Amino acid sequence: MKRITRNFAGALGIYLMVFFPGFAASQAQETSFHNAPASAKEMKNPYAGQQGASSKATYHLRCARCHGENGEGSGNIPALATGKAQSATDGELFWYITKGDVNNGMPSWQTLPRAQRWQIINYVRVLGGSKPGSPRVATTPDEAVAVAVNAPPPKAPFTDYRFEKPGVVRKITLNDLPAPFATNSAGNSPKLVPRPQKAWPQVPSGFKVELYATGLKEPRLIRTAPNGDFFVAESKSGEILVFHGITADGKPERTETFATGLNRPFGINFYPPGPNPQWVYVGNTGSVVRFPYQNGDLKARGPAEHIADVPAGDGHWTRDIQFSLDGKKMFVSVGSASNVDDSDTTPAEKNRADVLEFNPDGSEMRIYAYGIRNCVGLAVNSKTGELWCSVNERDALGDNLVPDYITHVQDGGFYGWPWWYMGGHQDPRHKGKHPELKDKVITPDVILHPHNASLELTFYDGKQFPAEYQGDIFAAEHGSWNRSVRVGYELIRVPLHQTGHASGEYEDFMTGFVVDNGHVWGRPVGVTVAPDGSLLVTDDGSKSIWRISYTGK
Repeated sequence: MKRITRNFAGALGIYLMVFFPGFAASQAQETSFHNAPASAKEMKNPYAGQQGASSKATYHLRCARCHGENGEGSGNIPALATGKAQSATDGELFWYITKGDVNNGMPSWQTLPRAQRWQIINYVRVLGGSKPGSPRVATTPDEAVAVAVNAPPPKAPFTDYRFEKPGVVRKITLNDLPAPFATNSAGNSPKLVPRPQKAWPQVPSGFKVELYATGLKEPRLIRTAPNGDFFVAESKSGEILVFHGITADGKPERTETFATGLNRPFGINFYPPGPNPQWVYVGNTGSVVRFPYQNGDLKARGPAEHIADVPAGDGHWTRDIQFSLDGKKMFVSVGSASNVDDSDTTPAEKNRADVLEFNPDGSEMRIYAYGIRNCVGLAVNSKTGELWCSVNERDALGDNLVPDYITHVQDGGFYGWPWWYMGGHQDPRHKGKHPELKDKVITPDVILHPHNASLELTFYDGKQFPAEYQGDIFAAEHGSWNRSVRVGYELIRVPLHQTGHASGEYEDFMTGFVVDNGHVWGRPVGVTVAPDGSLLVTDDGSKSIWRISYTGK
């Protein structure tokens, strides 16, 4: 059935590409969607408001290439998040999918199970706005710019790119959270543009930013090896790169490709912990592998050895890896397959939205913590041994829900997804489910701005920055898509006050990647500490690595 569903999604994409460009002109006098009968218009969707993993997955696999990740369209390719697709009733869409139109390249999909046809329509509705019947904010770059121009300043403690400045300290509490659907759910994906001539990342006074490396493909996670080399995951091309050294003018002394042929690699770590690792572990999207390694190796000295399978499939694909300080346990983060599917009834969610624990040889897997929608980055505090996590929370509840977060991860801890969030707040899409879990939901240590898209994090253990930075967390915020006025696109600092514990606040540290509400030129992904105490930050928007050093007194 997966093959049929994917073929349907591809055909739906073809149909929409053919059908929509000339629709306004050729069908100006139509009163129904593609001449659908009145009976179709009145047909009710028996699955309205429900979301299945397959509907989102097939869209992202087969339709997003042309119509955009969020249905925004581009050029002469029509948007699905706005326009005629959103104006049609569910019944009209269902009728047309079922009937087809050979002349427009759309076959009949009457043989596809009815539930799957309705679920595809449900995902198109999510693209159009999360609250049934609500208008959706504009999503084209030009319209997005207008939204921000006309938008009033955000009400504290919430913010947006217009007010993100290095050194600004923020703190969001549970009392600040709005009700679900307080605003429409936006589909404001950024359009990447080249870095404007005078644009440069901005940092607090006393720090400076240099361009360490550029011309990369898709630099994602970056991690420093015990000998000081920087390992970078080029996820799209399936490669791991190694950058050796920093020259006097702030460039790599040497760059090599350590390994190729990987499946969307992301997590990288070195085992055993300490100064003389023997292996480099890599998190593919569906497995953990390792390469034999000795300090200074710039190329893998042997083939990949399979260590463990982890849940693969569609949805969030990043898999980070950390080891306990004593080297006895390996932790692997596995994001959910969906936004808010009920994991009780969705097989694709098995062992996802979890942090998994293994022995380093891949044996004895167990769930270490659960209900964590997408723990992208993992880090271990070398002083306390605590495991920490940087999390992308769910979308489609409004501009200021649900907050992303950074937190230490408790063994056996439950963090809410998909039924609850931020303590005892129930997701209205799962109203009444699992009341017994309400009091078990752990409130995170640091509540970040909703839709920041928090990715890799690291603990600062260098000696270059002022003493008050020692032990603090730095985290890369990739930036929003599900917000009317964008937010994120920065590096943040989480002060731990030399205690190992967070008090809830975080600080804008490196900003300046947003051109306007429709366009950005950079998107931070990974962050690591160099041997000299500077920070290196990967950016898959400008396909670069930035270096932040301290020059003040």
